[in-house]
Amino acid sequence: MNKIDDCIFCKIAAGKVGKLIYEDDEVAAFDDLNPQAPVHVLIVPKKHIARISDVMNDSDVCLMGKIVVAANKIAADRGISQDGYRLVINCNEGAGQSVWHVHFHLLGGRSLSWPPG
Repeated sequence: MNKIDDCIFCKIAAGKVGKLIYEDDEVAAFDDLNPQAPVHVLIVPKKHIARISDVMNDSDVCLMGKIVVAANKIAADRGISQDGYRLVINCNEGAGQSVWHVHFHLLGGRSLSWPPG
């Protein structure tokens, strides 16, 4: 796993690299470089948390809720609220996590099949 100083998502969330499409005091969002849908945004906490299973305290739980609120705003801004969208969190390698910083995938703009994967 990456050290916090080497975490690309920490650098993006801090505005050091890339382009943010959404930001508040605790949450940042940016377009995925390898989109899997017409809208594919990654939403991250600015606080470094390696994986969702590492959410350990009440403030982390509140932070995850703020990410969902941000996802709703971004979905509305991107015009996918009415047709529908999906939020995905991968936890560990077996589920497809490849960057060790919690991130929510906001996917939409096309029909999404079920089950995923």
